[in-house]
Amino acid sequence: MGNEYVIKVMQEQVAKLPYVSNTQLTNEPAEELAQLLVDTSKGAFHAVGFVSGGSEAMEATIKLARQYYFEINQPQRTNFIARKLSFHGNTVGTLSLGHHPARRLPYESLLQKTAFHHVSPAYALRYKNRGESDEAYVQRLANELEAKFQELGPETCHRVRCRDCSGGDDRRGPCPKGYFKAMKAICEKYGALFILDEVMSGMGRMGTLHGWESFGDGAQPDLQAVAKGLGGGYATIGAVLMSKRIADAIRNFGGVWKHGHTYQSNPLSCVASLAVQKVIHSENLLANARVRGDQLSARLRAKLTSPTSIARPYIAEIRGGGAFWGIEFEIDDATAAKFAKDGQRFAIVVQQTAFENGLVVMGMYGGIDGSKGEVILLAPPLNVTEAEVDKIADIFVQSVEQVVRTL
Repeated sequence: MGNEYVIKVMQEQVAKLPYVSNTQLTNEPAEELAQLLVDTSKGAFHAVGFVSGGSEAMEATIKLARQYYFEINQPQRTNFIARKLSFHGNTVGTLSLGHHPARRLPYESLLQKTAFHHVSPAYALRYKNRGESDEAYVQRLANELEAKFQELGPETCHRVRCRDCSGGDDRRGPCPKGYFKAMKAICEKYGALFILDEVMSGMGRMGTLHGWESFGDGAQPDLQAVAKGLGGGYATIGAVLMSKRIADAIRNFGGVWKHGHTYQSNPLSCVASLAVQKVIHSENLLANARVRGDQLSARLRAKLTSPTSIARPYIAEIRGGGAFWGIEFEIDDATAAKFAKDGQRFAIVVQQTAFENGLVVMGMYGGIDGSKGEVILLAPPLNVTEAEVDKIADIFVQSVEQVVRTL
């Protein structure tokens, strides 16, 4: 049915001003939404640019990072560092930045290879050594990143790109404690930018407005991309959030953010997103996401990992935070082959079974090495109720058990 307040302000905006070209004119909803995002960032951001979705937001950050160094007279910085197995969008630029083999495969001949480089993902379940502490694992990843800077030449690197938590690519859950702080420290050491992709994990999904806030280590990004939670499904919108460092450079040198598409800062999208953000704040939905997330986690663990659960042998990990949870399955080669014989993947069969039972989930695969790995993503709305969480857990567990029984 939708939120009546959000629908009302969208209807009013359609009657007032449905579109204006951002290349020449601004509009009140865009100005107010930008101010809200700056004011609620606790000093992290000083300027905002609006785009039409997540892939464009990520593409725009690639361009903005390059523009920043161009404006401050460091044109030699042409290298980008991201993480292996990552996915940051479906444009040619963002596919080049990302590193998910299956998603890149059809477009390999089009992708830029010389400017984009990759280091290991923060994926403790699969790549943390036996007996290795979180601190040692983070240090190993930090050493790898620093070695990559040295290999490429520190003065040639733009920045590191990370995704906060499990998403459409990087379904490995929250990063180990101290990871972002360590990554940012290396970026600062070499004059690079620290950039976060919060297209999926941001704007409340983790139970905090920005996903990085949930880690509590103060590692604020220089640039951040957001999208999905910004408009809450009411409008197609994304945004690039800029720190003071970036905003000042653009204002004081070129004076213009050199990125422009037809529907950038669309007033209808901006007014819808502004209304969504006001509802999130007025109804205290961030706190609700945290409480309901704890409930969902407890419910899933009790049902899927109990000694009597027939699904237990197939559960590798239950992870997440707020209203963003992933369940990774342990699927051996024989089981994978059984599904492959019918042209299926385990996670996709679970997804379809859940849909038939009345629950929409996201099934994903290939997160371990590009081919192996089966994960289901649960992302209930921020205003989900206690009863609805119980129902989500019950239907999901029922669906997993149905699929497991076929084995």
